[in-house]
Parts: sequence; structure tokens; C-alpha cells
Amino acid sequence: MSNLRLILALHNHQPVGNFEAVFETAYRDSYLPFLEVLERHPEIAFALHTSGPLLEWLVDQKPDYVARVRGLVEAGRVEILGGGYFEPIMTMIPHVDRVGQIRAFTEYLEEVFGARVRGMWTPERVWEQHLVSAFAEAGVEYTILDDFHFERAGVSGDDLFGYYLTEDEGRLLKVFPGSETLRYTIPFQEPHATYEFLRGLAARRPGATVVFADDGEKFGSWPETHEHVYKRGWLNRFCDMIVGNRDWLGSTTFGRTVDATLPLGKLYIADGSYREMTEWALPPAGHRAYEQAARSVRQHDRSAEIKPFFRAGGFWRNFKARYPESDEMYARMLGLSKRLAALAARPDVDPDYLEAARRELHRGQCNCPYWHGAFGGLYLPHLRGAIYQALIACHDALDEAEGRDGPRVSLEVGDFNLDARQEVRIENDRLIAFVRPAQGGHLYELDVRKAGVNVLATLDRRPEAYHQTILDVIRARGSAEQGATSFGGEDRVVLKQDNLDDLIVYDDHPRKALVDHFYPLDVSLDDLIACRNVERGDFVTGAYLTRVRGDDARAAVVMERPGLADGHPVRIRKSIEAAAGSPALVIRYEIEDLPPDACLHFAVEINLAGMAGRADDRYYSGLSGERLGTLDSRIDRPHMEGLSLTDEWLDLVADLTWTKPCGLWCFPIETVSQSEGGFEGVYQSSAVIPHWHVVGDEAGRWEVAIRMSFDSRKPAADPSPRHRASLAEV
Repeated sequence: MSNLRLILALHNHQPVGNFEAVFETAYRDSYLPFLEVLERHPEIAFALHTSGPLLEWLVDQKPDYVARVRGLVEAGRVEILGGGYFEPIMTMIPHVDRVGQIRAFTEYLEEVFGARVRGMWTPERVWEQHLVSAFAEAGVEYTILDDFHFERAGVSGDDLFGYYLTEDEGRLLKVFPGSETLRYTIPFQEPHATYEFLRGLAARRPGATVVFADDGEKFGSWPETHEHVYKRGWLNRFCDMIVGNRDWLGSTTFGRTVDATLPLGKLYIADGSYREMTEWALPPAGHRAYEQAARSVRQHDRSAEIKPFFRAGGFWRNFKARYPESDEMYARMLGLSKRLAALAARPDVDPDYLEAARRELHRGQCNCPYWHGAFGGLYLPHLRGAIYQALIACHDALDEAEGRDGPRVSLEVGDFNLDARQEVRIENDRLIAFVRPAQGGHLYELDVRKAGVNVLATLDRRPEAYHQTILDVIRARGSAEQGATSFGGEDRVVLKQDNLDDLIVYDDHPRKALVDHFYPLDVSLDDLIACRNVERGDFVTGAYLTRVRGDDARAAVVMERPGLADGHPVRIRKSIEAAAGSPALVIRYEIEDLPPDACLHFAVEINLAGMAGRADDRYYSGLSGERLGTLDSRIDRPHMEGLSLTDEWLDLVADLTWTKPCGLWCFPIETVSQSEGGFEGVYQSSAVIPHWHVVGDEAGRWEVAIRMSFDSRKPAADPSPRHRASLAEV
């Protein structure tokens, strides 16, 4: 009998909404070749977790792969791990959704693989002790965390090799620590490094169990790893090492280990995640301070004694505090979950509608766009867009469950974004709009139902800890040329495009819609692109007093605020109105108390997202139909009566018109973010800013109306004219 058990556990995942080409490439470079190598080594068992979005794709596109995995399951070589169906951060979603996602995925896995599912993968290993109750209620017997979790609970050294029992409200769960050492040796160092680690452990702790649990994508999908792992034979050599030492090293699974051994003890595990995640959750200044402190610990002559007590201060939930965009998705998701739970308690609701809503809700809980680090997808617009697409579909299914159909309009006031202030939701059968009067009267979410797009799924530009790294590298090189990387090393930095330093600018206000500005008369487009301090008013994020009105045909929110514009006291009243059956919002601005002897420069900022920036079939056009450039273009026009933004792939056109001709600025909002492949610029949204030189009438008043319409793209032969709306039409 082997005196050291080795459990190899792979986590293969692609998020909801990722590009088809990414799925295909990961399959070609990682999932398939890994399986092919392991098939040639029948002595080696392993555990496999495949996330729901990826497994659905594999079942549909690669049935032969699925059949081969099922064959290994039937042969007893592969243990299938369950988890949340759409890979949610379990601490982020309500208890009922935790249990529901785990049970639904277990049922699907048992159908696809014919396997009994006993254990689960905890997404991103984000842990809070209360999860024990949900996991146990869903039928989970054991899970895997990192040894970092256990060290924070006071377990260290050779006591990290086995599994522990933990408890919550009388429910029990077995938990295995995964080895951070193996996460860094496999597959980045030669197999002999892993051999030395395992051999030493076997000598010190006979009968121990050591777990390697990590992303399957590091075996071929991460930069340069396909060449290293397969073409240079690393994985074959690694498997040969295991087989060649089977007299003392046994390859096994979690289930067999639980059945054959006892827990090392009972343990209550502190909130946390893997070490790197806790670092990414820190704010930039805190992250830099942590890195300096960690460096001091590593260099200390008693570092081995100090390390178990050195803890990163980051907490996963604080991603929602750092990134309001994540918090907006979370609040939207949570509101839908509560609405679904309330409808599920009613006996008169069609369960088919509820099941459709539940599936879309679960899809909208996929974790990747809710956080940011080397792997998180918050900075990727297509992943945020996929979350909103699912949440909009959930909203629509719940409407159907309640019998809401046909032209309609409604209005509701509540704390929809969980900031202890009141927001307003206006919706009809075409649009769902969320307005926050307490912060500039901004429109912060606008869902186009038919397209399944939130055109305000924007992202602000803000400091990140790695921005200084980019700037330091560029200064050292003298230019932003591309570099190279090494396997998981930190010694080299990859800049995936030139001039990234030009994109490192930070927004001083949310990039939403109906952001009210007063600028100097001579302000330029370049000033706005560079985020120079040119604001001359106090309306951008100021609180507006609000009232609402509505009937069966129309609903409106009316906001009003006194303030200063270039030193002059003025008052702004703006209203947002939706009508039953209409794809448009009508916004009316009235500025009062204007000084009789001054001209003010007033602008309304409208940021629109959800559409690609650098594609020929996504473009700006004027009212006469002439194209003005792709959506990442810079536009500076002195006289415009309206503008269209078209995304042919989404079959969506945003038509913006206003009742007074004006100057128009447009420019892209691009962030600089980190991924496993390096640092790159990412188009997030387009800023569209109509602006007027305002002079009051005899009563000191000025007004304008803006119509924002979102509809399917009109056929090219459609002769219907686009025209400037008049105040009477509005």
C-alpha cells in the first residue's frame, strides 16, 4: 500500500458569455490534449470539475470528448466534482440559490456522466463558514480549499496533508486543503521538483494525503504552456514520474480517500480565498503596502515562523465596494432572486415560467464579471454584458409569470442599488430604466429588452495597483513596446499594445447617462479626453429633489436641483418619461434663474456601452445616414441635431435627437487592465456629449428635450426620414 496519497484535481471553466473562439481554443490547447495524455496512463486517477457553461458547450459541440470522460468515470479513473451550475461565488448569492445551483448541477452531471457526485468545487475558493449549511443541504459531502485558508485558521506544516471536518448549525462538511507549493511547481517546474516535495513529505508523514487542485487551463491555455506541457513533453514526464514511484506514491481521488481514512480533526475556517485573490481584493494603496510587507517577511531570517501569521487583509465581498459596477450587477441579481422567491411561494404561478426565470437568474450569477484580478472578468465588457442579458431574460420571464404582456408602463421607487437611498425604476414593455436622484440624477441602468442589452453597463477608469508597474516598465524601456513573459514568473511584464501609458487616466465622475456639466466656454475635446479639471458646476453628482407621476399610458420622474454654474446660482429641472409601447425615453431639461448678462456652457453626458468599439459593423452616423466612424472614434462637430449608434451584430440602433442644435463631442472610454496574458487596453463605452452655449430668455429660462430611442436596426431600404424632435412632439 502506498504511503502517500496524491489527488490531482482539475477545474475547467469558461464563463457565461465568453466568445465561441475562446471555448474552441481552450478545448484544442488544453482540455483535449490533457485527456489524451491521461488516457495513456491508466494507473493515474484524477478528479475533474467542469463548470456548467463549459460542460453545456462540450455536450453540444464535443460529444466525443464527453463520451471519453464518461468512459474514464465508468472505469473508476475519474471522479466528477460538482458545484454551482454556473460557477457563482457562493458567498455572493442567496442561500436558496446556492442550494438550487448545486442540486441542479449535480442532477445534470449524473445525467451526462452517469456518476455519483459527492464532492464539489468551491468557485475561486471564496469561503465563509456559513456555506457549510448550504453545501450540506444540497447533498455535498466534501470540498477543496487552499492550504492558505487552513493556515489562517492556525493549521500549518505537515498538518496540512489530509482533510478536516467542519460544521455549521449542526451540519457537517469535510474539507481538503490544496497545496500552494504544488500550484506553483505544476506545471511550471520540472517534475523532479514535485518529486522532491512529495518524497520529503512521504518520509516525514507516511500515510498523508496531498492535493493539487487548480485550473485546467494552465495545462495549455495559459501563455506558452501548450508548448511546454505537450510539445516539450512535460505532462508525459510528470505522469511517468507518478507511475514510476507507485511503490510509495499512490494516485487516488477524494471519494476513495474519505472512504479509507479519518479526518485529521475538526476545524472552523476563517473567511477567505486563495492568497492571490485576497491581495487583489485590496484597494491599490493597500495592495502596494501589502506587497512591501510581504517582501519584508520573505526576506526575514525567521520567515518560516512568521509566514503563518502574516495575513492579507482583502475580503472578497469588498470587490463590490471597490467597483460600483459589480455592486450594480449584484443588487440587480439580488432583487430578481427575491422577486422569484416571492412568486415561487404563490400557488397560482405557472412553474414553467418560474423555472425559465430561475435558470436565467443562475446564469446571471456566474462569478467572473463580478471581480477583478489576473483572472476576473469585470473589465471585459462582453462578460458583463452576458450577465445583464441573463438578468434581463430573468426579469422578462418573471413578468410573464405574473401575466404582464402587451404595451404597458410602470414606475416604482425603492433602494434598488443598496446604498440606503431611493432610486426610481421606470419600465415599459420595451425598456427598463433605473435612475438615482441622489447621485446627479443619473440614469445608471437602461435595459433594452428585445436585444437583451444594458446600454449603461459601463466601467469607470480608476487606479489599479499594477498601473504603476506599467508606467515603470514603459519609462525603463523608453517606449511601450511589447515584452515577453515566463511561465507564472513575476520577473517580466507583457504589454500587449503600444502607448498604454496614454490610456492610464482616471474618471472623476461615474460614466453613466444624463450627467449634467457646466464647462468653460473654451473647453476642448482634448480636455475631456484627458480628464482635466474643467468642471464649473456642482450638478455632476449633486442630489436632486424628486417626484414621480404616472398613469397607464405614461410614467415620469421629475428631478430638480439648485446649484452653481460658473459661479452663478441656477436651477435645473430634468424629467425622464417613458410611454407604454415606446422604445424611447424622453428627457426634458429646464434651466432657470439664468444670469441676464452671461453665457453658460451646458453639456449632457451620455455614455453608451454593450457595443464593440473597433468593428466596422458598429458605428456612428448622422441623421441623414452618413457614417461618422466606428464607436471608438473621436468626434468634434460644431452643429448637430442628433446622432445614431449602430451595432449590426446586436441588431440595435440607439437614436439620440435633441430639440436645439448643438456642438457634439464623442470619444471612447478605454481602460488599462490585467489578464493572465499581460496588460492591455479595453474599449468600455462611448461618451456622447451634446453641449450648448446657453443664454436665458427674458424670464431667465432655457430648455431642451432629448429623445433616446433603442430599437432594431432599420433595413437599408427603409425610406422613413429621421428628423429632429420638436418640443411640441415631445
